[in-house]
Amino acid sequence: RRLGENSFLRFACEIAESHQEKWDGTGYPHGQKGDEIPVAGRIMAIADVYDALSSPRAYKEAWPEAKVIETIKADAGTAFDPELVQIFVERYDRIRAAWSMHPDSANEDA
Repeated sequence: RRLGENSFLRFACEIAESHQEKWDGTGYPHGQKGDEIPVAGRIMAIADVYDALSSPRAYKEAWPEAKVIETIKADAGTAFDPELVQIFVERYDRIRAAWSMHPDSANEDA
């Protein structure tokens, strides 16, 4: 990686490289677990699953909000950092409000 001094690109690369890691070490590409996973990747893992389940796709309908939240909560300690899941759940109303204000243009036509 040749990102020079651009901290934004370094941060983006860190997220891209770590958001598929799992809290229990079963993720990829490095099999990191727990606190070995950069916190930005741990946050993005939750956000990525939230978006994937909450949004309609060509191959599926959007899941009901309650099912999305229960799925994320059920994966605390295995897929996700349990402390970050707790924070996500506690702040869900604010997260949902922000998410609703910025719809994904790809989903507007769905």
